[in-house]
Amino acid sequence: MLLPDKAGLAQLLRRYRTWEQLVLQEPHNSLRRRRLDDVAYTLCVLMGHRTAHDAIRAAETYLGRGPRGDRKIQAPGILRARRHNGGDSGREGRSDSRSDSANSSRKERM
Repeated sequence: MLLPDKAGLAQLLRRYRTWEQLVLQEPHNSLRRRRLDDVAYTLCVLMGHRTAHDAIRAAETYLGRGPRGDRKIQAPGILRARRHNGGDSGREGRSDSRSDSANSSRKERM
């Protein structure tokens, strides 16, 4: 299957979200609803899905975004490493052997 241009797809998703908000503000406005339907249809054709919901999810996955366009900042491998090392709390609750040995060396010299 051919995949669409990512920049064009991102722009189309933004247009969909904009029209979605406009339709929610005025649900009985037929022009707004028609524009939303047009953008939803285009997303369905580009992503090869039958419903707008499925097409939007597929587009967000293809673009590497979560729901509502949030970009995934970290790669999954980084998250696994952080969980394995005790979370991303940094050095809290863990001792650093280099600083402990440096402190003990200073105390011995005094």
